[in-house]
Amino acid sequence: MVTCAALAISRGIPTPPSLGSTHRPSPPWLSRFLRSQEKNTNTGGGGNHETPPPHKSNPLVIDPPIEGGRADRGGAIRGRAMQYHAYNRLGSGGGGGTPSPPASPRRSPRIHRRGGKGGAGRGAVQGAPLALAQRMVLMLLSLLLRRQAIFLFAPLLYVAAMLFYMGTVSLDSVPHIISRPAPGSLYRSPRLYQRLRPEMDADNSSDGLATVWRHTFKGGGWQPCLNTSTDRLPDSNGYIYVEANGGLNQQRTSICNAVAVAGYLNATLIIPNFHYHSIWRDPSKFTDIYDEEHFIDTLKNDVQIVNKVPDFIMERFGHNMSNVFNFKIRAYSSIQYYKDMVLPKLIEEKLIRISPFANRLSFDAPPPVQRLRCLANFEALRFSNPIATLAEKLVSRMKEHSKDSNGRYIAVHLRFEEDMVAFSCCIFDGGEEEKQDMISARERGWRGKFTKPGRVIRPGAIRINGKCPLTPLEVGLMLRGMGFNNDTAIFLASGKIYRAEKTMTPLLEMFPRLQTKETLASAEELAPFRNYSSRMAALDYTVCLHSEVFVTTQGGNFPQFLIGHRKYMYGGHSKTIKPDKRKLAVLFDNPNIGWKSLKRQLLNMRAHSDAKGLELKRPSDSIYTYPCPDCMCRSNKTEVARSSSAR
Repeated sequence: MVTCAALAISRGIPTPPSLGSTHRPSPPWLSRFLRSQEKNTNTGGGGNHETPPPHKSNPLVIDPPIEGGRADRGGAIRGRAMQYHAYNRLGSGGGGGTPSPPASPRRSPRIHRRGGKGGAGRGAVQGAPLALAQRMVLMLLSLLLRRQAIFLFAPLLYVAAMLFYMGTVSLDSVPHIISRPAPGSLYRSPRLYQRLRPEMDADNSSDGLATVWRHTFKGGGWQPCLNTSTDRLPDSNGYIYVEANGGLNQQRTSICNAVAVAGYLNATLIIPNFHYHSIWRDPSKFTDIYDEEHFIDTLKNDVQIVNKVPDFIMERFGHNMSNVFNFKIRAYSSIQYYKDMVLPKLIEEKLIRISPFANRLSFDAPPPVQRLRCLANFEALRFSNPIATLAEKLVSRMKEHSKDSNGRYIAVHLRFEEDMVAFSCCIFDGGEEEKQDMISARERGWRGKFTKPGRVIRPGAIRINGKCPLTPLEVGLMLRGMGFNNDTAIFLASGKIYRAEKTMTPLLEMFPRLQTKETLASAEELAPFRNYSSRMAALDYTVCLHSEVFVTTQGGNFPQFLIGHRKYMYGGHSKTIKPDKRKLAVLFDNPNIGWKSLKRQLLNMRAHSDAKGLELKRPSDSIYTYPCPDCMCRSNKTEVARSSSAR
């Protein structure tokens, strides 16, 4: 039996004096086994380790340190031996015995030696000391983490670093950024014309007038179906006096809307008064431009119309129209507003005034209101006899000039007058002279509107958005690209062209058979109309109305009324070319485009206008531009073809 003292001595544990003197000798085989196990442990020998079985706690038994839940084999054997050799406190009484094995060397429980590559122990610290830069970075990070207020200086450090960096870079090495104008932002049509002119002159075989309209009777035609009323009108609720402002066709809008409002309110309409404007500078009255008798007679069963206010009514206001109550009505007000707000005052006062009256009625209205609008615009309004007589002569002469194409001609509405160019704020090729002319024209016509503080004018953006008026040169390029050869007869409807000596030359080169009212009529014939812009516009309106093709180059009331009137005359098709000016700006600003490519795209634009000529009115559209279906009814193709041939 092995005593506890012998086992403690073998493990290197000091024993008390009482335990070292008396102990029972251990068997020789056990001593040899223990010495062999101690030798293996001291030399770092490996082997399979297993968890020793559980045993009862003994204050004199010290288990070897366990790493990861495992113990060496020697410790396991010694643990088992202690279970069978309990310590005898009284001793055996024998003086001799087998000496105890030598004590094992003490090991630190925290250092575990393990064989490995290079002979390094498991607990050895590897790696060289940190470099100075690494230690500085660690110290800086530690300082920042402990002192978070230092982060407030981060922007200053960033600025300092940027200043230091900029000081080390030479500005001469920074590349210059070249700003290129956006496509379509510059007027370079003259260059394009000079480059493409040889190919254009060689391509003169097509006849655009013969093939221009292919969708005229698509889906069935339309024909006017306005019938005048035969019922007797009830007693009037009062008199309505309106002032029509603007040019010829804006005044036309006021007249037709006034007829519709008066008829809806059962009021008597006084012949509208034309307001003099500094732009048009035309003092003409209603009877100077329109046939007043025909106007009253056509509407007599629908609206009561008189040419002046009765004296017994004017006596109440001291024969002064400024004393009459004037309604300030918002633009595009509904007809219900007139019934709710205007009618009670009309019944009370018996005379009301509405000034100004242009665009004071919504486009969307009940059918009875739309019918009165159509009746006034397309049937009741007819130009006065002097205007109609000369206009018919101009149409006849224009057809004579185009007899090679069976009397068919193109009418172009060109808006390149000085005031239009100035209002658009676009830049062309006139240089400093053009710039000064435009500044003077804007100040003369609009008095500081374009020089208000904060107003920014971007001519390039205006051109890209298609807001610049087409020049005569651009109109010629467009028409030649659309397939009209230089033998085509063209009527040009316009005012005084800006710098006509220069700008009209390219257009006359492309279309030498171009005519205007000044070339078709003699000076004596034009004398009664020359100083009246509305009367001159009425002549242009009539010649354009009877053309085979109408080309609009700028928005406005003139083309809008013509498009609707032509639909009313030609079975619902406007026969109008309305170009995409945004696309034109890009095409004419392309220095690399060829004639064939340009012509192909312009022919597609013409086909698009043909398809759009049959559009119907939507709720937000003007009935004066889209008369179908409020003013016209569908008819079969045979009837439309018969009526077209009769014209």
